[in-house]
Amino acid sequence: MPREPKHAAPTFAEELRDSIDARTVVLMIGVLLLQVAFIWSYVGAFHEPKPKDVPVAVVAPTQQVGEQTVAKLNGIDGSPVKAHVVASEAAARQQIKDVEVSAAFVINPSGTQDTLLVASGGGTSVVTSMETLFTQATATQQRTIKSVDVVPLQSGDGRGLTGFYLAIGWMVGGYLVASLLGVAKGTRAHNLTRASARVLGLLPYAFLSGLGGALVVDQGLGAITGHFWALVGIGTLVSYAASSVTIAFQSFLGVLGIGLAVLLFVVLGNPSAGGAYQTDVLPTFWRVIGDWLPNGSATEAIRRVVYFDGAGVWPFLVTILVWALAGIILTFLGTKLLADEEHLSVLLPEAEEELDELRRAAEHAPDATTAEGAAPTS
Repeated sequence: MPREPKHAAPTFAEELRDSIDARTVVLMIGVLLLQVAFIWSYVGAFHEPKPKDVPVAVVAPTQQVGEQTVAKLNGIDGSPVKAHVVASEAAARQQIKDVEVSAAFVINPSGTQDTLLVASGGGTSVVTSMETLFTQATATQQRTIKSVDVVPLQSGDGRGLTGFYLAIGWMVGGYLVASLLGVAKGTRAHNLTRASARVLGLLPYAFLSGLGGALVVDQGLGAITGHFWALVGIGTLVSYAASSVTIAFQSFLGVLGIGLAVLLFVVLGNPSAGGAYQTDVLPTFWRVIGDWLPNGSATEAIRRVVYFDGAGVWPFLVTILVWALAGIILTFLGTKLLADEEHLSVLLPEAEEELDELRRAAEHAPDATTAEGAAPTS
């Protein structure tokens, strides 16, 4: 029997080309860019925190003293605070509880020790920066400062970070489940029925995500207690917003949509969320985007519910809701565009075949004019 020819083993260069094609290189470059963006965003946000335009109330024995104090505070280089006069300490305390100001400076008319009212429930980095600022400011006048916490942290909420990590956990679960769904069933739904199934299928997960997070921080660890069902509601909304937006990105970009979700929610959203450092002490870029992203809105909504009786919480909830609705709308839009594109890709070859058949028929058909004008043969 003739011997079969032996095939030469592929060379290293051939194996390399087969393992790392152009598409793989593009994806690797994308991951590298995400990594660099991650480093830039986190280090950029946290390497030099300083207060900027922190709202502060001033309580003084007279209007004149109050206005002079406000002018001095607002004239500090870098504009760390934005101060205004209030009529009484009671009014200042109420403004803190209503989250209208972050701190209040109460001047003592009969002694050399003034009082700084703060709210650690609103964020410890702001409290620390205000205590440092007013300690230095009063020292120049040979006065001292006493700090009073009007809205203290719960005993289990060390440094007030529980709400931040809870929000981030909900966000991570949301975009991970959407990514997993894309890997398992395809990143792009091919018709509106499947898109509807994905959008609706995320709802039970979102509820369980909110429920699980609330159970852990409230019933399980006792980190933040007393607002269980409010936390469940916030968590459901946050998780659904993250997952619906991720699915929307995938409906337009395929697997690259997962990368866009990571860029938005992890690279930009986490450092600007006001967790370890509140937005009042972040650089301008992160301070501006923080409350517009679901990460920051979720973190602040939790703080408002747990520590401030829900004062001013609705704008943050509406922001998260808008993200969720945008995700739904964009998912259907992306799916519709894909379905139209696939429909055209089927119709065009069929139309080209019909045109080819018509051309061939025309080429083989007799010339009608010639046939009519031809003389009959005898």
